[in-house]
Amino acid sequence: MLCTVSTLLLAAACGGGDSSGGPSAPPPPPPPPPPPSNNAPEFTSASSISVEENTTGVLFTFEATDADGDDISFAFTGPGDSQLFDLDSDTGELSARSPIDFERPADADSDNVYEIDVEASDGKGGTTSTTLSLTVADVAENGTIVTISGTFFEPVFVAPIPGTELLAVVEKAGEVYAYNPATGALASPLFLNLAGDLSYSGEQGLLGLAFSPDYETDGTIYINVTNTSGDTEIRRYTAFSGSRTQIDPSTKDVILRVAQPASNHNAGWIGFSNDGLLYVPLGDGGGSGDPNENAQDPDELLGKVLRIDVNGDDFPGDDLRDYAIPAGNAFEGGGGRPEIFALGVRNPYRGSVDPVTGDLFFGDVGQDAIEEINRLPADGAGTNFGWDTREGTQQFEGPDDAAFTPPVAEYAHGNGPFEGSSVVGGYVYRGSIEAVQDHYVFGDFITNNFWSVPESDLVIGRTVPSSDFQRLNDVFEGANLVGSMSSFGLDQEGRLLILNYSGNLNRLEDQQ
Repeated sequence: MLCTVSTLLLAAACGGGDSSGGPSAPPPPPPPPPPPSNNAPEFTSASSISVEENTTGVLFTFEATDADGDDISFAFTGPGDSQLFDLDSDTGELSARSPIDFERPADADSDNVYEIDVEASDGKGGTTSTTLSLTVADVAENGTIVTISGTFFEPVFVAPIPGTELLAVVEKAGEVYAYNPATGALASPLFLNLAGDLSYSGEQGLLGLAFSPDYETDGTIYINVTNTSGDTEIRRYTAFSGSRTQIDPSTKDVILRVAQPASNHNAGWIGFSNDGLLYVPLGDGGGSGDPNENAQDPDELLGKVLRIDVNGDDFPGDDLRDYAIPAGNAFEGGGGRPEIFALGVRNPYRGSVDPVTGDLFFGDVGQDAIEEINRLPADGAGTNFGWDTREGTQQFEGPDDAAFTPPVAEYAHGNGPFEGSSVVGGYVYRGSIEAVQDHYVFGDFITNNFWSVPESDLVIGRTVPSSDFQRLNDVFEGANLVGSMSSFGLDQEGRLLILNYSGNLNRLEDQQ
């Protein structure tokens, strides 16, 4: 009995009756917990905003949250309108690379609504996208157009009288007024009265006036006028002794006469270069399509820009060629008329010499399709603007020539906001009104549209399309006062003047 109990105790101490002879396998470890899910960022900022044109600095800040607390970065997701902006990837701040101009929209649809695609990322694969619609609002620019006189009859040109506070206002019928814009008074007697000594039907008349560069000393003016036979005359007159506000008609000196085969395409503007030479742009002689082929004929003065030296006389035996030929003219050495400086124009209506660059700018009225602005530097002798082979950048008739110089700006015929059918050349404005500062300002006689283009954009050999014009009818208060414009001008202070053929003289002024 004792032996049996001892055997049982020993068996219990050795593990009892386990027949395998070894320990049991441990249970498998539990599976690892699944990784936490990553939540993509969510935008909390608005999807549309409106900003005023020309706003600088930060325009908008994209905002997003991340449920996991991850850092968020921002980036553009495509080109489109986004390429016009900069985006801070850390802060989400959006700014324009250059001020946005309402009058010159740069968005893809040209409707002043910029669609900007942006992505927010947490750096762990979580992304979300949004599109911001940024609408640019128009702002009235710091200028307004006011009428300063409404007393003129068919005025065609205006310019300051050197050494005075007065403006010379030229009427097509032959009267020139000395007008005081400060008082509204017209000086009496007239500055010049040519009534009875000209023709002024249709496009004829007293069409241009230029003051001698030494007017304050010599009292001399030059005019472009249609004589009683219908021909163009460039005349010289001198002021009465002791006066600079009244010209003596008896001092008339015809220094150039050009026969005109028709009564239209008389052009009219004349003006001095920075080095004292007189530019005389002439139309092609009239008729449709330059029927006499004058513009491309180097032996004809019509359809050209002439350049003459009024201080000399290379033709003492010819009373109607009372001038000298400047060095460097296109045909100074032969092959054409030596007065010619440039060729290939149709009806160059209104011009100006920019005193900063010294370049001549002028409009050229088109035939069927295109109105153009041309730029002619002082060293541009022999420039050929292409009429009547080209009209603007389009071929008109005959074989084209790669040597032709295209206009620096052009617009099509029509009635739209960037169209017209009778260009009026203007001036480079260097005044204080930012919307047109350092812009060339010009317009159209028929549609009453007037526009501006930065002078620096008007590059010879390249043509600015009308889609890049700034339409000033939409910019300035009082723009509705501009109608049937016959000429632009600049006063003594550099303020822009606009003449209406109906009789009004308007001025662009700073808003008070």
